[in-house]
Amino acid sequence: MANISKLKYCSFFLATLPFYQQAYAQQCSINLNYGVIIDPKHIRIVDKGKTRVQINNTKQLFIRGREISLSPEQQQLLSNFSVGIRQQVPEIVSIAIEGVDIGLKAVNEVVAGLTGENSASQQKVQAKFDELKWRIRARFNQSANNYYIAPQDLNDFDEMFTGEFEQEIEAIISNSLGTILEAVGQSILADDNNTEYVGETRIATFDKRLTTISNGLELQVAQRAKALDKKAALFCQELTHLDELEAELHQAIPALKDYNLIETLN
Repeated sequence: MANISKLKYCSFFLATLPFYQQAYAQQCSINLNYGVIIDPKHIRIVDKGKTRVQINNTKQLFIRGREISLSPEQQQLLSNFSVGIRQQVPEIVSIAIEGVDIGLKAVNEVVAGLTGENSASQQKVQAKFDELKWRIRARFNQSANNYYIAPQDLNDFDEMFTGEFEQEIEAIISNSLGTILEAVGQSILADDNNTEYVGETRIATFDKRLTTISNGLELQVAQRAKALDKKAALFCQELTHLDELEAELHQAIPALKDYNLIETLN
């Protein structure tokens, strides 16, 4: 009977994995052709580790280390573009991390629901998630108002984490499954003198809790993923407008045409 129960919890937990993957429905048909480094005073467009374009305080422009003299009109275009970059690059980081967070919270709530809120098992899993999220954010946001984004296709936001964090996330989910099964097994089989009636009662209690978690979790994840999709769609729209502004900037400053940062794919 215990083995059947464990199998049931295992099946349910594995069923939460699509919730984790569901958070990655966002798509944006835009490329970043160069890396971007932002700090409070500078924006740098980087290619193969070298700064090709640098904007100082939104109005001073350097291309390959040489300052470009700008008219007031050119300075205004450059300023508008700089403000847009400062607004949108942090959004890339925010959306990607929120997508990860939806999946991790879903897994964490399963653990908390089956082993108890603030249980040792739940706290152990939460600590791993918190550490991972901190390191993910540190990867792109080194300190306050300092960001780095590598060249990439924004068609799938989750690709930002492929390789570097994907296997670690999967390992945490796998270990969480072991934590759940261990806690459930200990609860059902803790006392060898339990009668069959007591064991069945405990299983029934877990089953009821399982159903409650399942019903609430699917709705919650769907709502959060839908909200994130809307946020990503707005981001893509804003980035498209920024691409149009960049085209104006290239017309006004032809030397910038060789460094097309944002590319909208039709």
